[in-house]
Amino acid sequence: MAGISSNWARWSARLVVASTIAIAMAACGEDGHDGGAGAPGAAGDRGRDGLTDLGDKGAPGSAGPVGPAGDAGPSGNGKRLTFAPVNVAVTTDEKRAVYASPRANVNGTDVSIKYETVLRSGQKVGANVFGRLTKKDGSPMKNEDDSDFVSPSNDFSSILSVGNKLFEITHFETTPAAMYLSELKQDAAGKLTVSSTRPIDFSGVDGLWIPCAGSVSPWNTHLGSEEYPSDARLYENATTVAGLGSSDRAMLRYWGLDPATATISQAKAVYHPYRYGYVVEVGVNGSGTTTVTKHYAAGRRALELAYVMPDKKTVYLSDDGTNDALYMFVAKNAGDLSEGQLYAARWFQTSPANAPNGKADIYWIPLGPSAKDSDVKALIDGGIQFSSIFEREDQLADGTCANAASGFRAINTDTGRECLKLKTGQELAASRLESRRYAAYVGATTEFRKTEGITFNPASNRLYVVFSEVNSGMTSDPSGRDLGGPNHVQLARNDCGAVYELVVSPNATIGSSYVAESASSLIEGVWLKAPGASLYPSTSPYHDATFTLPNASGVAVPAAGNVCSVNGIANPDNVSFIEGYDTLLIGEDTTDGHQNDVVWAYNVTTRELTRIFSTPYGSETTGVYFFPNIGGHAYIKAQVQHPYGESDTDKVGADKGVMQSYTGYIGPFPAMN
Repeated sequence: MAGISSNWARWSARLVVASTIAIAMAACGEDGHDGGAGAPGAAGDRGRDGLTDLGDKGAPGSAGPVGPAGDAGPSGNGKRLTFAPVNVAVTTDEKRAVYASPRANVNGTDVSIKYETVLRSGQKVGANVFGRLTKKDGSPMKNEDDSDFVSPSNDFSSILSVGNKLFEITHFETTPAAMYLSELKQDAAGKLTVSSTRPIDFSGVDGLWIPCAGSVSPWNTHLGSEEYPSDARLYENATTVAGLGSSDRAMLRYWGLDPATATISQAKAVYHPYRYGYVVEVGVNGSGTTTVTKHYAAGRRALELAYVMPDKKTVYLSDDGTNDALYMFVAKNAGDLSEGQLYAARWFQTSPANAPNGKADIYWIPLGPSAKDSDVKALIDGGIQFSSIFEREDQLADGTCANAASGFRAINTDTGRECLKLKTGQELAASRLESRRYAAYVGATTEFRKTEGITFNPASNRLYVVFSEVNSGMTSDPSGRDLGGPNHVQLARNDCGAVYELVVSPNATIGSSYVAESASSLIEGVWLKAPGASLYPSTSPYHDATFTLPNASGVAVPAAGNVCSVNGIANPDNVSFIEGYDTLLIGEDTTDGHQNDVVWAYNVTTRELTRIFSTPYGSETTGVYFFPNIGGHAYIKAQVQHPYGESDTDKVGADKGVMQSYTGYIGPFPAMN
C-alpha cells in the first residue's frame, strides 16, 4: 500500500492539468502548421498618481513570437470507406424489418452489400436446433409445456478460420446459457452459409452464465464473457431457494433441479456464484473439437467484454452495471491469459464538474497480487464464502462507518453501500472473487454506468470505451451530493450514453505498451428529455410516442417515439474499429432511446455519423464486429437479439416466428486488411 500512496500523491498533483492530444488523421497526415502569432500582451499597469490626476494606462504589449511547428502527422494510406445511409424506421413495415446499407464505397469502388442471415434461433440444422439450451447431462432443457427451451438472445458471434475450415461460435445470453459451434461454408462471392451446428459442452466448468459481448483473441480463439454474477453475500445468507436471486434459481435448471421444488441444500450442493463472472475462452481445432477455459485470474464482475491489445498481454475488461469499475489485466506471458496482474482505473476528472464532454486523467491501481487461474480456482473449489473474505456492516445514514477506526471502509458499488474490512491474508480472494468490492476498497473508481464495448485504433493509439448511459454514479445532483462512491466522476447526465476515447501509452512500471492514461468524450447521444432539449414538432413522422413530456410552459405534450434524437446514437453497446479506414462501428442496446435499434458507422476523423443497419421493434443489435479478411472477403458481423422481446410485444401479431433472433452479417466486402 505504501507504493500506492506515493503514486496517489503524485497523481493528485496532476489534477490541475489534463494533457490534450490531437487525434491523428490517419488517412491524410501532413506536417503540422507553424503556430500562430501569440496573443497581445496584457495592458500595462496604471501609472502612479500625479499631482492632481491619475496616470494613463500603459500601451498594450506587443504580439508574442510565432509558435514552433507542429509535429508531423501520420502518413496517409489512401484508404477510404463510406456507406449509403439507410433511413430511420418510420413506417410500420420499416419498424418490423431488418435492413442494411445497400452499398458501400471502398477505396473509390462501389460495393453492393446487404444483411445476410446465416442462422435464426430455433432453426434446425441436422439433428440440432440452434439456440436450444441443454442441461449439464446434455439433454434438452424444457419449458413448462414440455417444449424445448430455445433462446432468442444470441449475442456475440465470432468467425474463426482454422486450417481450411470456417467455424462460428455464438453466445446465447440467458440463464442457464449456451454457446453454439457452427461450421460455415463460403462461396466464391463471399456468401456464408451454415452446414452444421451443435451446442458446446460447458460441463467441465459447471455451465455458462449470461454471456454477453465478446472478441476474437489475436491467437484466434473466442473470448466470451459472463455478465451479472450474483451477490455472494446474499447467496451465503439465503436459507430458502426463494431467497436466492432470480438468476440463481434459473441456473438450477442446468443440473436438472426444479427451482419451485428444490431445497436450499440441493441448490447449494451444485451451485455457487463464485464460479461465474469470468473471461471464457473457447478454442477450436480443425476437426471441430472445442476446449473451454475460464480465466479466474482476470477477476470476477458483470463482464461485458474482454479485449486483448496487440501485445497479446494487455486486456481491457468492462463491467456492465451501475457503480462499477473499468479493469485492465496484464498477462505474464503473451497469448496466455491464465496468469497475470489485475488493475482497476482511478478517474481524475480534468473537465468542469457537471459539464458534458468530460475529460479525465486515468491512473491504474493494482488489485491484489499477480495470480494464476489455478490459484483462484483452488479457492472456489475449497468452498470459500463471502464471509471468509470480508467483515461487513451497514453504513450510517451519512455514508460513514461506525467502526472506521478499526479498519472498516465505506464503499458503494453495484451491490450497494457497505462498510467492509478485509480479513487478514485475503487480498487474492478479494481481488479475483470480489473484484468490484475490492476495487472500491482500495480507492479505484466504482462510479461508471454500463461500461460496455471496447475496441482499439492502432493508428492513433486510441482505445474506445462505451458508457451506454451517463447517469447514476457518473453524475452528481444539483447540490453536489454524491450518487456513487466518493464522486470521482462528475459529468452531465445523458441517458443516451457516450463513447469515450482513451489515449494509450507505454508504462514501464506496469510493464505494458498499451496503458490508458487519459479519457475524453468522442461522441454522445442527444437526449431529448435533457433540460432545455427541444422535441420533434407535431408534423414530424417521428412524433408517435405514447409518453408525454412537459413543454416550455409546463404543459404535457407527446414526445417523439425516441427519447434520443434519431440523428444520433442511443445507448451505445458493441463497438468495433475498421483499422486503416478511420471507421468506428457503434451498435445500440436501447429500449426507449430509439424505438428501433440501429448500427452506425462513425468516421473518427471527419466526425461523420452514418446509419447503416436497422432492426425490428424490441430488438437489440449485438455482436457488432469487423472481420477484415476471411477467404478474401470482409464482413461486419451483426446479430438481432430478441425481436419484439424488450418492447412493443403487443405488435408481434399471429406469426410468432418474427421473434426468432438473427445471426448474420453485413457484406460481403472485398478484403480490407
